[in-house]
Amino acid sequence: MEKIQHTTLTTNGINMHVASIGSGPVILFLHGFPELWYSWRHQLLSLSSLGYRCVAPDLRGYGDTDAPTSAASYTEFHVVGDLVGLLDTLGVEHVYLVGHDWGALIAWSFCRFRPDRVKALVNLSVAYRPRNPMVKPVEGLRALFGDDYYVCRFQEPGETEDDIAQLGTEKLFKLFFTSRDPRPFYISKETGLRGWPDPPPLPSWISELDIDYFANKFNQTGFTGGLNYYRALDRTWELTAPWTGLEIKVPVKFVVGDLDITYHIPGVKEYIHDGGFKKDVPYLQEVVVVEGAAHFINQEKPEEISMHIYDFIKKF
Repeated sequence: MEKIQHTTLTTNGINMHVASIGSGPVILFLHGFPELWYSWRHQLLSLSSLGYRCVAPDLRGYGDTDAPTSAASYTEFHVVGDLVGLLDTLGVEHVYLVGHDWGALIAWSFCRFRPDRVKALVNLSVAYRPRNPMVKPVEGLRALFGDDYYVCRFQEPGETEDDIAQLGTEKLFKLFFTSRDPRPFYISKETGLRGWPDPPPLPSWISELDIDYFANKFNQTGFTGGLNYYRALDRTWELTAPWTGLEIKVPVKFVVGDLDITYHIPGVKEYIHDGGFKKDVPYLQEVVVVEGAAHFINQEKPEEISMHIYDFIKKF
């Protein structure tokens, strides 16, 4: 880990913290919520040893990267703009792209806006979601799951931040990382996150030191930056109207755990396996469902995920 270099670069009007290691073709790793560059620690080490330059930023709003205060500054245009600017600053024309969770959503948008910069994409956890021109995202999720669904609950500025403050940052990460329940994630307005049972003991793939790293960073920065991605969902929807119906035309491999909460959203399995996904992403080449793996698959199954990435990108 001490070989990983940490730098701060200016891009798209913000200062962005970037972790990197290795030399060779560039792999750009995009983390999810509530995470950091650190979520890719295993992949940085393993793939750099196989001849790649691995680059993992803290995305806008996270860790040691700037966090603009307004949720309006967190549309997918802003975040993809940060990343294009990052590549320009690094002097990198084309990358292999790897995303997980929100990072996967950003990666889909990156490929929608700038496919010319992407050699191939490996996305984890979150399949492509074509824009529905009739329904805003939050409105659609509220209709499907109700007001207590986590995305809906995250919309009110300050509410979730206060809830996390009462729960405790360390406990939040333990709850998230140990969860293996693929059912929808609800947060009751009455009890909030404090209504959840205590987390079980940590699994072997994550240590107290790892929990401390995440918790210490988020204790410094708070969670508003990460939550603002959810609060900008509908704004992104409004701005992406011209891209309605656009196909994603880069080579893609998709990997998901069979216990991942995202895999059990109604209609997602059918979309992935019955032709919808391939229609919207015509260069989709592989879909892998990892048995017994939950949401944080890049940390839970580090060697397996590193090999899935390597076996795909080495073709291009």
